[in-house]
Amino acid sequence: MTKFYKFLISIIILVLVCIIFFLAKNNILNLDSLKNLILSSGYFAPLIYIIAFALVPLTFFPDSVLAILGGSIFGLGGGFLYTSIGALIGGSISFFISRMLGQSFVEKFENDKLKNIQELLKDNGFLMILLLRLIPLFPFDLISYGAGLTKISYKDFALGTLIGTIPGILVFVNLGAQWISFNKTSIYLSVSLLILFIIVSVFLKKIYINKHLAKEN
Repeated sequence: MTKFYKFLISIIILVLVCIIFFLAKNNILNLDSLKNLILSSGYFAPLIYIIAFALVPLTFFPDSVLAILGGSIFGLGGGFLYTSIGALIGGSISFFISRMLGQSFVEKFENDKLKNIQELLKDNGFLMILLLRLIPLFPFDLISYGAGLTKISYKDFALGTLIGTIPGILVFVNLGAQWISFNKTSIYLSVSLLILFIIVSVFLKKIYINKHLAKEN
């Protein structure tokens, strides 16, 4: 990575940290305040939501809860689109932070899950990113940070993230969209889809991820 890109990414990170500091100081880093901010932003509401989702890697805010909020505000279509954009931007931020600062920084937060992710991404980067994104049992941000420490190209990382997050985003956004309609049938269906998604994810983890890790070891 060239010095120019490192400088540019450093500036972006600094700006994001300042935004988080401003939000925290004004007590906006909670669900109700964030929802009120988005609803009162008019035409800028989608932009505010996308920025909020992109900042998730730098906060401890659960992205699944934010996706449900997006569905309740923008509906299924808008919620899915804006959440997908925000997730890709947020994942990219983590990816470039890790790639720029390197192992010496990220190893401070290293745990077994992060080590496993790094092992998985040694080969077939795109396929593994795709599978990891399909499995919510691996933390979203850890996947991004782990990917930044490998030689995977950003194109493969971004494409794997964009495609792999589609099912999860649809499930959580749809849950939020149906929740505001208070249609019991739709809510039960959404919850059932969420449970099915988790079951399929556990199956994928056992079949593909654990098998691949066993080969590596």
